[in-house]
Amino acid sequence: MSLITSDQEREPSILILDFGSQYSELIARRIREINVYSLVVNYLIDVEEIKRINPDGIILSGGPNSVYDSSAPICDENIFNIEIPVLGICYGMQLMVKQKGGLVSPAENKSEYGRAPITLDNESLLLKDIQDNSVMWMSHGDSINKLPENFLKIAHTDNTSHAAISNEKEMLFGVQFHPEVVHSEYGMNVIKNFVLKICKSKANWTTQAFIDESIQKIRDQVGNKKVLLALSGGVDSSTLAFLLHKAIGDQLTCMFIDQGFMRKGEPEFLMNFFDKKFHIRVEYINSRERFIDKLSGVIDPEAKRKIIGTEFIRVFEEESKKLGPFDYLAQGTLYPDVIESAGTNVDPKTGERIAVKIKSHHNVGGLPKDLQFKLVEPLRKLFKDEVRNVGKALGLPDEIIQRHPFPGPGLAIRILGEVNKEKLNCLRDADWIVRDEIKRAGLYNEIWQAFAVLLSVKTVGVMGDKRTYAWPIVLRCVSSEDGMTADWSKIPFEVLEKISDRIVNEVNLVNRVVFDITSKPPGTIEWE
Repeated sequence: MSLITSDQEREPSILILDFGSQYSELIARRIREINVYSLVVNYLIDVEEIKRINPDGIILSGGPNSVYDSSAPICDENIFNIEIPVLGICYGMQLMVKQKGGLVSPAENKSEYGRAPITLDNESLLLKDIQDNSVMWMSHGDSINKLPENFLKIAHTDNTSHAAISNEKEMLFGVQFHPEVVHSEYGMNVIKNFVLKICKSKANWTTQAFIDESIQKIRDQVGNKKVLLALSGGVDSSTLAFLLHKAIGDQLTCMFIDQGFMRKGEPEFLMNFFDKKFHIRVEYINSRERFIDKLSGVIDPEAKRKIIGTEFIRVFEEESKKLGPFDYLAQGTLYPDVIESAGTNVDPKTGERIAVKIKSHHNVGGLPKDLQFKLVEPLRKLFKDEVRNVGKALGLPDEIIQRHPFPGPGLAIRILGEVNKEKLNCLRDADWIVRDEIKRAGLYNEIWQAFAVLLSVKTVGVMGDKRTYAWPIVLRCVSSEDGMTADWSKIPFEVLEKISDRIVNEVNLVNRVVFDITSKPPGTIEWE
């Protein structure tokens, strides 16, 4: 069965078979960092499909299972007999050992998690230039007790007798540690050794190569038809707009729906930037009153999200029919969304892989079934950092490329309680001051997100010898790599002081500023 979508013209140099590891996506990212194209696929991919793709190498990911479990995921064992180099990582190594006739069982001493120095035992191209006693990241409860025929132990740790193994003749290799995580000192060396020296992959997965290939592919797919893109101003939709405009010019129409929850000055900036400066057609839809009216009296945050999402769909549907007809809808689906959709899910009744779902655009949130669009998703091969690189190469300014993530419902979910115009104006002004001072201090690109939150309660204050009763603003600044986990940013006190002074002096109806120092977990980045 084919697990590679048919619209992908460039075949991956390295296939990563996903057995459910939390690090599968990270393996792909590390390989792409050395300019080699890699893809994560389901472990159920069969050997005939692999032969058709003809990758330079295969990596078997880790996973939460034990290979001796009755429900353990198992790949086609013919993979080891097609003369393509294979690297097994953690569970992937144990599965290779078991399928080749070795023995895997629960660790005799103890499970091993975290940092562990490895001792090199024998020479191998896989561990070339890896320093003896260097620290690698372990995460396993099983160990290899017996190696298959022709396999050699090339490294061990105090608790793991087979930390790395090799069968140079059959080009089969395995490591018990995770070379893809930053905690492994020479992890990237291991990956480079496998990909560049053993698999001999060419480092030709570059930003410009992607742009050139995508432009041709878009032209071939779309022809002379019209394409509609919901533009939010975020890095994904902005990069996509630039890429599509470069490919098909005036065949592209962007729709910007202003629901009234954007940050200060952003609607005006976006229209000026795309429509006037770069002559990318953008249809501005002012729906502020409509959205505000729908949120009247609504307090529950989840209800807010659903109302905003539903209303966005309705506006999008109405306006697209007025502007159209359109044959294609462009979406900023990224590769992590594709991986998450496909995953390693298997139908328990049939044993078949569950089909990939198309991710709705983050601003559309699920298109009406009667909107008969064909999808254009040229970014679906890319990770977020790769999208930023493409945007930069296409000429997007840093203010868009480095833009902090912003939730689809916008400021509406940064206001606790009911949303109204007065609160929106207050929060908009406070949020602008936060970002302005963070930029002035040179901290903007070091912080994942910096923003303000408006609480629904009021507090007592004294301003001009008078008692005030006004809203508090919460300052939220977090540092993160991917938003999955985050730590509160250690902002210098003098910067915090400037932010507080400006907000209470310049923003009406605010008399107090507090700083959220909660990490994620246990908190979340957003308050609602």
